[in-house]
Amino acid sequence: MEISFDELRKILPHSYPFILVDKIVEIDNNKYAKGIKAVSGGEYYFQGHFPQEAIMPGVLQIEAVAQVGALALLKENPGRLAILGGVKRARFYKPVRPGDYLEINCKMIKLIKNLGIAEGYITRGGEKIMTCEVSFALQ
Repeated sequence: MEISFDELRKILPHSYPFILVDKIVEIDNNKYAKGIKAVSGGEYYFQGHFPQEAIMPGVLQIEAVAQVGALALLKENPGRLAILGGVKRARFYKPVRPGDYLEINCKMIKLIKNLGIAEGYITRGGEKIMTCEVSFALQ
C-alpha cells in the first residue's frame, strides 16, 4: 500500500518546510513503513549547510526516519499525534547531497500502550547512509 504526499500531509501535523518524506511505498500498520525522499538542490537547509558543499543535516535525516515511523503508527490511529521522545545510537555513514534518492525505513521494535520504540535506517541505491533508534509517545 502506498501513501501519496497529499495523503501523508493529512496524517502528519507537519507543513513545509518540515515534511521530509515524499511518499510511503510500503506500510504495515503499527509495525513498519518505508518512505522515499528525493533530495533537491532547492531544499532550504542547503543554503546554510554548508554553502561550500551541500550536505543534508544529520538531525533532518533522523527527523525523516521519525516521520516514516510516525506514519506507521498514525495510519491506524487518526487524529492522534506521535511525538518524538528520544534518539539513540544515531550513526551517519555517508553524506546526503542534492540529487540523492533516499529510501527511509522504520520498524517498530516495541509498542506498549502509548509508547513506541523503533529502529530506522536510510539507504541510497542499497548503500546504508545512516541508522538510529527513535522513541515515540502517542497523544
